[in-house]
Amino acid sequence: MKLVRYGKKGKEKPGLLDTDGRLRDLSEVVPDINGWVLSKYLPRLARLRPGKLPLVKGRPRLGPCVGGVGKFICIGLNYKDHADETGAAYPQEPVVFLKATSAISGPFDPIVIPRGSTKTDWEVELGVVIGRTAKYVTEADAMEYVAGYCVINDVSERSFQLERGGQWDKGKGCDSFGPIGPYLVTRDEVPDPQNLRLWLEVDGRRYQEGHTRNMIFGVARLVSYVSHFMSLQPGDIISTGTPAGVGLGQKPEPVYLRPGQVVRLGIERLGEQQQVVAE
Repeated sequence: MKLVRYGKKGKEKPGLLDTDGRLRDLSEVVPDINGWVLSKYLPRLARLRPGKLPLVKGRPRLGPCVGGVGKFICIGLNYKDHADETGAAYPQEPVVFLKATSAISGPFDPIVIPRGSTKTDWEVELGVVIGRTAKYVTEADAMEYVAGYCVINDVSERSFQLERGGQWDKGKGCDSFGPIGPYLVTRDEVPDPQNLRLWLEVDGRRYQEGHTRNMIFGVARLVSYVSHFMSLQPGDIISTGTPAGVGLGQKPEPVYLRPGQVVRLGIERLGEQQQVVAE
């Protein structure tokens, strides 16, 4: 299934895409696409006949594909080529940090450059959406706790992240820095999350062209690892790192986002996002 949330910001309704890619309304079936629904209702949703659901007219805004996210967990330096371009050693264990849930936005909402920013950057990432409470799970069992996957742009302000002291979180949690979607693709439609192509371009120039097989730590390892440090709840998201090609890593000098530019990104099987950069 491809589950979506559509409508005005803060008033999104639940929906799904039918086999023809048309948006169908789920409001009479579930109240939202959130952790509670993912933990209780996925089997019921899978049994629905999409053609029997009300067709949504027009082209409404798509909101974040998961509502009420409790934790937005990110993994740093998880692709060998990205570590290489930043000059960092490969981590011996996953690098874990948190992104503010207030950063979450829709997949086509604008990226707003924060006040004082000089180095706003892009990062296409595979998002893993948790479907069951996970605590101390083994790597062998970890995938049973995954509800599905989505595209994430882990927008980052590098001067806030790297030059202002403290942890990375300051450069990761600004409003609009967490577009997720366009839809949540359930786990049954992605047989191998380590076999997905991902890419990102700015104003039509392709900067990132990667593959999830190049992760240092795969999805199962990450879910298991994080569950040993904090319980994972339904609706939590793990953003699994980015491949090479971020603005920080460009040669001969870094390239950063400017107002008016258009960022477009996508992951095989999971759809595409597009954001206009605004002040």
